Amino acid sequence: MSREIIQTERAPQAIGTYSQAVKVGDTVYLSGQIPLVPETMELVTGDMAAQIRRVFDNLAAVCEAAGGQLTDIVKLNIFLTDLGHFALVNEIMAEYLQQPYPARAAIGVASLPKGAQVEMDGVMVLGS
Repeated sequence: MSREIIQTERAPQAIGTYSQAVKVGDTVYLSGQIPLVPETMELVTGDMAAQIRRVFDNLAAVCEAAGGQLTDIVKLNIFLTDLGHFALVNEIMAEYLQQPYPARAAIGVASLPKGAQVEMDGVMVLGS
């Protein structure tokens, strides 16, 4: 089965040896997104809510570039440097997604790239 590399200017460019997403058949593997502003490649400044929304916006841009949308995500992984933000993630996630929600993991980590406080990756199935 062939792989298609997904790339969009509407999301931050890869800052390492990876692609924004890889599509195999109807499945799209979304690389981790941190709250980088695509135009400047700088982290969002301000409150945690703004950072979480930026991550969802970045994921949405990659989903759209692959021919899908956030609601096509079947598995979402959330990495937080402070699990105290878990409730806020849930609140904002409900702004972007509706039931049935994707399967999900929320993992506390010591650090993330560029000093980010939140990162998300996932798996999307087109037409799901």
